[in-house]
Amino acid sequence: RLAERYPDTSIVAFEVDQVQHEKNLAIEDLPNVEFRLGGAEAIELPTDSVDGVMMLKSLHHVPPSLMDRALEEVARILRPDGLAYLSEPVYAGDFNEILRLFNDEETVREDAFAAIGRIIEQGTLLIDREIHFLSSSRFEGFAEFERRIIGATHSEFSIDDSLLEEIRGKFSQHLNAEGVAQFLNPIRVDLLRKPSR
Repeated sequence: RLAERYPDTSIVAFEVDQVQHEKNLAIEDLPNVEFRLGGAEAIELPTDSVDGVMMLKSLHHVPPSLMDRALEEVARILRPDGLAYLSEPVYAGDFNEILRLFNDEETVREDAFAAIGRIIEQGTLLIDREIHFLSSSRFEGFAEFERRIIGATHSEFSIDDSLLEEIRGKFSQHLNAEGVAQFLNPIRVDLLRKPSR
């Protein structure tokens, strides 16, 4: 959407999942986007080279021991007064009660918010504002949930038949009369600014 709305803007999009990266490379109608394989802890871009960085629900997927390094990299590549938009899911709500059965992210999400707090405390990045909103997740039945969430190529889960049925049962409690489950998920955005020199 950003690439389409701002066609004169140059965007570099990093992905750590090889399967998704291959799908990204097949996109042919976004000439202003360069897709690269790589993680936030080692961003292959020059220092002070970008106006903005967006990490969309991704910092908590960085290994906790590398989160501080990832945010230092974000600060390094930003130009002075550049902005970092860091959105992270807050660990609350019905959707997380299902996820915790096979992928409990409570600790890593807390780690992500702690890392953001440390980069602000150090003064490497300054807090511009904190934004809270609810995002919506919609699934047309358990098969879609299983495909999109359990079958995500960026993660591997150990789920036997018994656990799968437990997940299905918990998920089914949220289906409406049309067989659709919709969840509201709290999101926190930290909009950070690199200090001017």
